[in-house]
Parts: sequence; structure tokens; C-alpha cells
Amino acid sequence: MGPQVFLNLCALLEREVAKTLYTLTHSVKNREVQFWFRRLSETTSRHLHRVLRAIIEVEGKFLLQPDGSEIPPEITLNNRFYPYFKFYFILKPNININCICAIDGIHIRVKVSCIEAPKYRGRKDYPTQNVLTACSFDLKFTY
Repeated sequence: MGPQVFLNLCALLEREVAKTLYTLTHSVKNREVQFWFRRLSETTSRHLHRVLRAIIEVEGKFLLQPDGSEIPPEITLNNRFYPYFKFYFILKPNININCICAIDGIHIRVKVSCIEAPKYRGRKDYPTQNVLTACSFDLKFTY
């Protein structure tokens, strides 16, 4: 493969990834992506699915879920925090449970049609979606 062919391939890949990121981050329809990137609807849809399939293929190599067996040294070496993360059953002293993450919910602003807006009503004036998250002690999202 020549250098010019490689550069053309990289430019093509960058455009496909840019369209996919634009679609995912702005939650837009295919028609808007078609307008901004000046491509046919079928082409933008094909590129989106191609990039998403590539992400799924490399997910096992780059996105590793923690197993929760290790507690960071910032917690285990600190007597102030460690007792809160180590639980023992009172009735069965030989069984213990380690706290592996923190869990919390958050309301994220969403864009929905006027018809569906009442379903997503939150405490604010705009529609929100309740999202449950779990975070390990080194601040990595696990769920």
C-alpha cells in the first residue's frame, strides 16, 4: 500500500468516525447527519453501523471490566475509610463481604418530543432521564 492510499484510507476512516461521534453525542437523526456531511441516508447509516461494529469488536481488548477483587491502597491503608468498606456478617463470622464500588443515580437532560415529554418530567423545567451508575474506588465506571 502506497503512502497516498494510506492517507486516503485514514481520511475516510476519520470522516466515518466523525459522523458516528456526531450522531451519538448530539442524539440526531440520520437526516441531520446526511445534511451536515452531504451524504446519502443509506451511506450515513452504513458508516454508523460499520463504526459501531468495529467498536464492539475491539471492546474486549480495550474495555476491561474490573473484577472487584482488589481494593485500592488509598482505602485499605487509611484507617479512617477502610472500616466503612469492609463488612462482616454478625451471625456468620467466617463470611465477609467487601464493598467493590459506589452506586448512585443521576438525572441527565434529554431531548424528546413534546408528546413524550411528560414521561420524562423531572424536578427542573426540562425533561430528564434517571441513570443509575456504579463507580469503582479509582473513579472508573463499572456499570
